Amino acid sequence: MANIISQIKRNRQNEKRRIHNRTFRGAARTAITAARGSFAENDPETKEAVMLAISALDKAAQKGVIHPNNASRRKGRLMKRLAAFLSAPPKTEEAVAKKKK
Repeated sequence: MANIISQIKRNRQNEKRRIHNRTFRGAARTAITAARGSFAENDPETKEAVMLAISALDKAAQKGVIHPNNASRRKGRLMKRLAAFLSAPPKTEEAVAKKKK
């Protein structure tokens, strides 16, 4: 435990900021997980899920919770995967069954 008054104050500030930042970081993680899940499920609302994830990443970067390059890298990965998802023919149950055989 700190004995110096300024360090005690700094610890209080750090704890407040950690809790504040956690909400933005958690929202970004949740949105990215939802977007990745929609790719796996062939969800028709995949594009909307990706856009929500990108928005959450932008907010986190704007608040300084994550580095802007980190947000950009994650957004790029999502957009690359979305482009491949949209350009690929839709998977039907018959195609999946043939592939398993």
